[in-house]
Amino acid sequence: MFTFCLALGSLLLGYFIYSRIFDKIFQPTDAPTPAITKNDGVDFVPLPTWKVFLIQLLNIAGLGPIFGALGGALWGPSVYLWIVLGTIFAGGVHDYLSGMISLREGGKNISEIVGSQMGKTVLSIMRVFIVVLVALVGVVFTAGPAMLLTKLTSIPVTIWLVTILIYYFLATLLPIDKLIARLYPIFGACLIFMALGIMFGMLFGIGGHVMPEMTLSNLYPAEEQLPIWPLMFITVACGAVSGFHSTQSPMMARCLKSEKLARPVFYGAMVSEGIIALIWATAGITFFNSTGGLMAAMQSGGPGGAVYDICIGFLGAGIGAAIAMVGVVVCPITSGDTAFRVARLTLAEWFDIPQKDIKHRVMLALPLLVIGGILTQVDFNVIWRYFSWVNQTLATIILWTGAVYLHNFKPESYAYLVSLIPAAFMSVVTTSYILYAPEGLQLSMEISTAGGFLFAIACLAMFWKFSRHSKSESVEILHA
Repeated sequence: MFTFCLALGSLLLGYFIYSRIFDKIFQPTDAPTPAITKNDGVDFVPLPTWKVFLIQLLNIAGLGPIFGALGGALWGPSVYLWIVLGTIFAGGVHDYLSGMISLREGGKNISEIVGSQMGKTVLSIMRVFIVVLVALVGVVFTAGPAMLLTKLTSIPVTIWLVTILIYYFLATLLPIDKLIARLYPIFGACLIFMALGIMFGMLFGIGGHVMPEMTLSNLYPAEEQLPIWPLMFITVACGAVSGFHSTQSPMMARCLKSEKLARPVFYGAMVSEGIIALIWATAGITFFNSTGGLMAAMQSGGPGGAVYDICIGFLGAGIGAAIAMVGVVVCPITSGDTAFRVARLTLAEWFDIPQKDIKHRVMLALPLLVIGGILTQVDFNVIWRYFSWVNQTLATIILWTGAVYLHNFKPESYAYLVSLIPAAFMSVVTTSYILYAPEGLQLSMEISTAGGFLFAIACLAMFWKFSRHSKSESVEILHA
C-alpha cells in the first residue's frame, strides 16, 4: 500500500510542480484561440473547459492504461517507476507541447506541426504515418470493446463490431458539440467511478487482497522470463507516454477558449491517465495475488476477462461492477471514435478539403470506416503489438519536434531540454525494441541496446540540423 500511495502522490506533485515549467516557457496569453477565430460549428467550436478536459481524458484513455498496464504489471511493481516517471517527464511534456503548439499555430494537426519544423519531406511521411496510426487505433479500439461486450452479453462479436462502427461513423461525421460533447460527460463519470472504485477496493482490503510493495526484481512469471528492458516500456504505452495523444490534443486545441487552460487540459489529462494506469497495474497484481496469477488469468480469459474478474471482485456483482465495466468499455470506444475523426481531419488538411459541408466529411469518413471494418478481422494480438511500437515511435517523433520548437522559440535558454531528454530516451527504447522483439529483427539484447543508443546519437545530430534550419520561420510564427 505504501508504494502505491507514494506513486500516486508523486503523480499529483508532478502536475502541481513540474507542469508549471511549461507555463513559464510559453507564458500563455489572453489572445483569441482558434476556437474563437476559426469557429466553423464543426471542428472549431468553443466548449466549456470541463467538457474539453473530459473529452481529452476519454480520447487518450483507451485500452492502453488498462490492458497495457495489466501487461506491464507482469514484470512486477517495477512498472510503477515507468508509469510515474514516464507520465511526469515524457507523457505530460508530450501532450502539453502537442496541444499548446497547435494552439499557437491556429489549430494545426500534428502532421502539419511536425512538417513545419522539419520540412516538406518529413511532412509527407508524417501525413501517411498519422493516418495509418489512427486507423490502427480505431481498429484496436473497435475489436477490444466488441470482445468485452460479447463476454458480458453473449451477443455475437460481429454485431457489436457493426454497432460500434456505426457509432464511429456518426462521431466522425457530426459537429463535435452534437454527439461527442454530449455523451462524454456521462462516459467520464463512469470512467472516474471505475478508477476510484477499484482504488478504494484495494486500499480497504476488500477480499483480503494485499497490495504489492516496490521491488526492482523482474517478476515476469513465464519459464522464459522476458526482460524488463525494453519490452515493458513499449507494453505500457498510454499509461506513461503515447504518440496517439498528439493526434488528439490538436483536436481539443480547436475547442479551448484560452491558452491558459492548456496546462490543466493537456498535462492534467495525461496525469489522470497515469493514475488510471497505476490503479490497473496495481489491481492486476493485487487481485490475482502475484504476477503468476495475473498471467494465468490473462491467458484463460484474455485481458478483458481479467478486467471483468477484478471489477466483480472489488465492486461486487451489482450495479457497481456494471458501471465499472461500462467505464472499461467506453474507454476504448471514446478513443476509437476520435481516432477516425483525426484521420478525417488529417486528410482534409492534407488535400485542402473544407469540412463545413457534410458531403465533404462523408467523402472522407466512409472509406476510413470501411477500411477499419476490414482490419478488425485481423488477429487482435498482432494488431496490438504493432500498434504499441508505432505508437511509441510517434511519441518519439513528437518529443523531438517539441525540442526543435522550443530551441527555436527560446534559443538563448535551455528550455528545449525538457523535451530533448525524453526524446533521446524514447529513441533508445523504440529502436532497441524493434531490433530485439519477436515481431522485429530478433537480435541479441546487447546489439539491440547498442543500436538504440547509436540511433539516439543520430537523432541528436538531426536535432541540431533541423533547429538551425527552421529557426527563423518558427520564431516568426511564435511571435506573430
